[in-house]
Amino acid sequence: MISIFWFRRDLRLEDNAGLYHALKGEKPILPLFIFDTEILDKLEDKKDARVEFIHNCLKDLNGELSKLGSQILVKHGKPEEIWKTIINQYDIAEVYTNHDYEPYALERDKQIKNLLKENDISFRTFKDHCIFEKDEVLKDDGDPYKVFTPYSRKWMEKLESSSSGFYLKAYPTEKYFANFHQTENLPFPKLSDLGFEKTKISIPELRLDEAKIKNYGETRDFPAKNGTTRLGIHLRFGTVSIRKAARIGLKKGKTFLNELIWRDFYIMILTHFPHVAKGNFHKKYDALEWRNNEAEFQAWCEGKTGYPIVDAGMRELNETGYMHNRVRMITASFLTKHLLIDWQWGEAYFAKKLLDFDLAANNGGWQWAAGTGTDAQPYFRVFNPESQTKKFDKDGKYLRKWVPEFQLPNYPKPIVEHKFARERAINTYKRALN
Repeated sequence: MISIFWFRRDLRLEDNAGLYHALKGEKPILPLFIFDTEILDKLEDKKDARVEFIHNCLKDLNGELSKLGSQILVKHGKPEEIWKTIINQYDIAEVYTNHDYEPYALERDKQIKNLLKENDISFRTFKDHCIFEKDEVLKDDGDPYKVFTPYSRKWMEKLESSSSGFYLKAYPTEKYFANFHQTENLPFPKLSDLGFEKTKISIPELRLDEAKIKNYGETRDFPAKNGTTRLGIHLRFGTVSIRKAARIGLKKGKTFLNELIWRDFYIMILTHFPHVAKGNFHKKYDALEWRNNEAEFQAWCEGKTGYPIVDAGMRELNETGYMHNRVRMITASFLTKHLLIDWQWGEAYFAKKLLDFDLAANNGGWQWAAGTGTDAQPYFRVFNPESQTKKFDKDGKYLRKWVPEFQLPNYPKPIVEHKFARERAINTYKRALN
């Protein structure tokens, strides 16, 4: 008899909460990963760097496990069907995994839990993807926070309430590596077996650069500088422990730690207000009359708006799967305020393109930019792309890299005039709120 640890958004052996509890159990642990066709079939581009990244991570994991006399069982299909097959194939005592917070994942886990229960197999899940989740940081009256700053203060209070540093302690999984199920010759699919191809997009190496984390507050707003950690995809798929990142942030860089608190905040919002996944956090904005001009949306997607900073960001995204965070705010504000295109259009485009796409953070960021979400930018604040450029790329280095023709005659004229667009946006929002 064995137990199974189901890897999902936690592709590492080190400091993994669910894996730690699994390995401490009585039965040997067989690691499992499922390439979920319910998710993969929705990906239009079969050259998706995220799928390739996961595949490469699993190869690395398999190599580590092989040194321990074990291997990972990799499956491809619908989770429920795969679990039915596994239940018939193995004598399973328990299944362990880590929490996921997205609507589809919650529904999937509910189905799997019920299926396992029918077969007298317990399903045990643990917090691993964030520092605080669900009801762990609430207002004094027990309600969830809707504004970030008081949430972040309470978050820090809770963190510091443990003198032992309990919340950031690593799970010492390595103590129990001998408890992996001993096996060999498990089939490992090629990327092409999954229906995907290799891409030309390069994934940033996993590096917890303490100097960058220390200087993050001074460098993070300048897209031409190599001033961000590029940890997004690693936090998204759990190739680095959030506890490890937060420990370094606490010691070296409070601005960086603040970004991790934002991450927890948006996961909490998605948990308590699941309607945000499909609409405005503040329902009063449902009356907004979006223009939703498809030609203008296409120009935005392709980086051909005539606003160099916007176009640079979109071209960077399309080519690399990454966009600098300051520029994400500028491009999102431009789409929702200058063009009055529904934030959900932009959210969906980023979801397709971003290597570090995370539903909670992507949704939170877009609703912030549109003014419809928690802690939102006020509707009357409309980023001026030119002043943003002067402030954060005054030498034009970022612009020249991504839009080399921006000073040439063949560069498109601005798709809309800033002053006109600003007034139109403010009036549109006012009408919706009256």
